[in-house]
Amino acid sequence: MNDVKTDAGFKKFLVIWMGELISNIGTGMTAFGLGVYVWQLTKSALDVAMVEMAALLPMILFSPAAGVLADRFDRRLLMIIGDCVSGLGLILLLVLMNTGNIQVWQICLCVGFSSAFASLLDPAYKATLTDLLSEDEYAKASGMVGIASSSKFLISPIIGGLILAFYSMELIIIIDILTLAVTVSTILFVRKSLSVKPLEKKDLDFFKDLKEGWQIIVESKGVMLLIVLVSVLMFYMGIIQVLSKPMILSFASEKTTGILQTVVACGMMVSSILIGTGIIKRNFVKVMVVSFVVSGITMAGFGATTSIPVIIISGFLFFASLPFATTCIDVLIRKSIDNEKQGRAWGLISLISQIGFVVAYVIAGVLADYVFNPALVEGGILANSVGKIIGTGETRGIGFLIILSGVGLIITALFVSKSKGIREMEKQKDTELIPTEQSI
Repeated sequence: MNDVKTDAGFKKFLVIWMGELISNIGTGMTAFGLGVYVWQLTKSALDVAMVEMAALLPMILFSPAAGVLADRFDRRLLMIIGDCVSGLGLILLLVLMNTGNIQVWQICLCVGFSSAFASLLDPAYKATLTDLLSEDEYAKASGMVGIASSSKFLISPIIGGLILAFYSMELIIIIDILTLAVTVSTILFVRKSLSVKPLEKKDLDFFKDLKEGWQIIVESKGVMLLIVLVSVLMFYMGIIQVLSKPMILSFASEKTTGILQTVVACGMMVSSILIGTGIIKRNFVKVMVVSFVVSGITMAGFGATTSIPVIIISGFLFFASLPFATTCIDVLIRKSIDNEKQGRAWGLISLISQIGFVVAYVIAGVLADYVFNPALVEGGILANSVGKIIGTGETRGIGFLIILSGVGLIITALFVSKSKGIREMEKQKDTELIPTEQSI
């Protein structure tokens, strides 16, 4: 950790943050575009889920190793390598698309290659924030990181939808590649002016370092509970992320779908801006519980109808509620782990917390195509019961699955409100904050 963290550190964070914002826009455009592209190609929610899985699974599996590297080597250099090599996967995807006969498995292969090297980014990026910032800047930075993350949903879908309506998927990939170049430039700029703390010379032992990272996590019961909580949240988010596009595309155009996703994601942007002002100071558990309840109710509303106005309102409130929960979780975990060990810790945290996403991506498409959608078409097993309430049709089963996921979020909120380990963690951090008058 830097011995002194001044405004200069926050300015350097802003430079890296701007690069990540631009990169996230490009990544979000590709993610949105590929979802639409594959759905139009095969009309299969399972195929869409397979591509989503190919983008997610390598990043999750390699994140622990990436975390170890982030504690051993220059974190900014790792971010540069990750961006540059992951761009090669996008270039290969572009070449295959230009052949005019690309297959879903080829898309999965290219996306998976890109994801594997992009895994270097997350632990190094999160640990870099701790390098640059003081503790009282964590929440503000978390809000800004939320703004950059929300750009995938706020800005990318509308741009991607317009490009698909008037041009092609190939143009989206070209733009994504160019955004990576911008990100690398910002990291290089900061790296030149940022001193790197010399690391102790010792043999690289992945298994030993991973064991140390695991011990760091399990030392605090509260930290482990929070990580499991994030995994549960990721599961329900994975359900809506995989299935929302097929559901909406069944009754709307790709242009309308992109605009709709942009509008609802404004909720995340609004919340991230509010959090960035330092609105969250304490009462973390209460904020998380309320956030989970609101997320569950609005998620259920999102899946309950084909009315675009209702979907927009429900989706907006759903996205608006999420940053409050994730910010509380992020700050509590970050303050509980020494900076020198944060790389390997965040790598394992990413692995554990993203298990929910993996499970959702594995089962969502299968459940949609072979269980829920057939049950809610005319003559389906649920057509005369649930179908009377939410309607029947090609993708109303997806809507019902999203409703059930919303109910699951509400149940999760009840667990959080009763968790003694998480409440004790909050009391401990509040005690630490009082003497220094630090706000979270």
